[in-house]
Amino acid sequence: MSTRARCLGLLATGVVLLGGLAGPASASPATLKRSVSNLLMGPLDVVFTPVVAANTTYNNLRNVDDTMGVRIAYTLPGYAWNMGVQVGGGTVRVLAGVLEFLPGLGLLFFDADLDPLFSPVDKSAALVDYDTPPLHCKFGITYTE
Repeated sequence: MSTRARCLGLLATGVVLLGGLAGPASASPATLKRSVSNLLMGPLDVVFTPVVAANTTYNNLRNVDDTMGVRIAYTLPGYAWNMGVQVGGGTVRVLAGVLEFLPGLGLLFFDADLDPLFSPVDKSAALVDYDTPPLHCKFGITYTE
């Protein structure tokens, strides 16, 4: 057995033992759940960028009280702008997931949580929003709200 495998086995044993000592009543997985959700769902935000950007542009054109000429002139630049915002939002979401992962592991055994590093994920509407105990499946977030 290699040294790397032994180290990983020792680390896994330590995590299991610490988890048993802390007890499930005091554990708080919210930060880790948010981190993993951001890591997994952030790339889906980027994949669904064309759909969300088109939906946002359409809704903005319907809800604005501008002339028809302004609405027509806004369509292509607005769509391009919304695409950039959506890709940027998905990228920042993944980075927030990376930054919250290690603190989430550390706080797993304590009754404490971190505030979200990227709050639009919690506050904005999404194409899919389904919360389960192990993972919050929320993607296609509208970052321009």
